[in-house]
Amino acid sequence: MNDRQRTILDLIRQSGLQSITDLSQHFDVATQTIRRDINALCDEGLARRVHGGVVAPSNPVNLNFRSRRVMNEGAKRAIGQAAAQMIPQGATVMLGIGTTVQYVAEALLEHSDLTVVTNNLEVATIFCGSVSAEVHFTAGVLRPEDRDVVGGQTLLDYQRFRADFGVIGAGGLSAEFGLLDFKPIDADVSRMILQQSRQSLLVADAEKWKTSPKFQVAGFDRIDTMVTNAVPPRAIDGLALHQVADHAT
Repeated sequence: MNDRQRTILDLIRQSGLQSITDLSQHFDVATQTIRRDINALCDEGLARRVHGGVVAPSNPVNLNFRSRRVMNEGAKRAIGQAAAQMIPQGATVMLGIGTTVQYVAEALLEHSDLTVVTNNLEVATIFCGSVSAEVHFTAGVLRPEDRDVVGGQTLLDYQRFRADFGVIGAGGLSAEFGLLDFKPIDADVSRMILQQSRQSLLVADAEKWKTSPKFQVAGFDRIDTMVTNAVPPRAIDGLALHQVADHAT
């Protein structure tokens, strides 16, 4: 995506419906240019055309990994950097499913002598650029669209390790029910990471409060620190909160 398309996504996220005319004036470009940008975003599933403008996709759950990665990208990158700063050199880290976890991995490349356990294909690929990390990639069934592997063997492989830190994302967040996800196997993987980690880090942007997956991962009492770009809708007892600036994409 170009910078203009990234800004359009951020405007949609912050303010909802954006008209083609307003976007044309905002960027000082022709309406035809804006239409091309919007068409490209819609083709990727990142936005949805409406009469005279563009809005957020009606069902972002079905977006592939690459499309989800650029949604709210600025906040996710800031969250990843903040989470990485909490992890010391030489730690054993489990990095789970999701796009925000990938940004944690990118920030951890500056660390030395890490032991990384992951089922996230993008995370494993990132650590191919590390000169000192020892990376253990779990077995499992490949999900090309999600860029990971899952299944019973994935859970067994995670169970072989005891990590200093477990880093997980979430499909959705609920003040009442805690961490939620869209698929039961995704919830199983995150629960296993929490079980096998001495300290848990939840990395999740503010948009996760707006989704309502049906599978519960765990309550907030299982999380040591939440790294996010927004305060939860209501106070959550016992949850340490680290808030980053709400960066634009």
